[in-house]
Amino acid sequence: MPKTSPFSENYNNSIIGILGGTFNPPHLGHLRLAEEVACVHGLSRVIFIPSLLPPHKGSREMAPSSHRLEMTRKACADNSLLEVSDLELRMDGPSYTVNTLRMLQGHDVKIHFIMGTDSLREISLWKDYDELFSLSNFIVVKRPGVDFRAAWTEVPEAVRKKFRQDGETLVHEEFTTILPSPVEGLNISSTRIRNLLKEGRSIRYLVPEEVRSYIVEHQLYGK
Repeated sequence: MPKTSPFSENYNNSIIGILGGTFNPPHLGHLRLAEEVACVHGLSRVIFIPSLLPPHKGSREMAPSSHRLEMTRKACADNSLLEVSDLELRMDGPSYTVNTLRMLQGHDVKIHFIMGTDSLREISLWKDYDELFSLSNFIVVKRPGVDFRAAWTEVPEAVRKKFRQDGETLVHEEFTTILPSPVEGLNISSTRIRNLLKEGRSIRYLVPEEVRSYIVEHQLYGK
């Protein structure tokens, strides 16, 4: 079974990817993204961290955290590159990325937080966004219709001024980096999956079969 705490093994000098989200439910797009980013960027592991209370999303259609954690464990179970952590589920209050990254400080690993260009474009909405880039390296993957350069121009200028260009990489004054990735996420969304379920339609081939069976067994997301 995947581990439930980051860095539970000796990962000294390892390069670790962090993939956060509600995973409501986890789907093949999440898994393919993690697999491809790990391979392209030489990551030792990608750790999935389900959020407890995402500050920018409503909770009306949110499955209980215990179900989302278990579905994410099942989704990642057969891939040695992937792990699952309940770190944010054990924290009080909304799940802010800056708090998670603060918690991960002090380990002898190189952390890369994985985000999409759509999230980068809206980074000013994140709590303490000006501190985020000094706490971790970032790998920014392509999202449909959102170019990295266009997203970067929407990051507040006060933050952009702290970076210098080094080839394709942006280097922060604290020596963390932002790396635009050639990886583009599959156009699969948890929202679409939930809508299909509410309509009583099939979600086969959008989620791992173990996740689909779990949803059916526990009657999550509608019919």
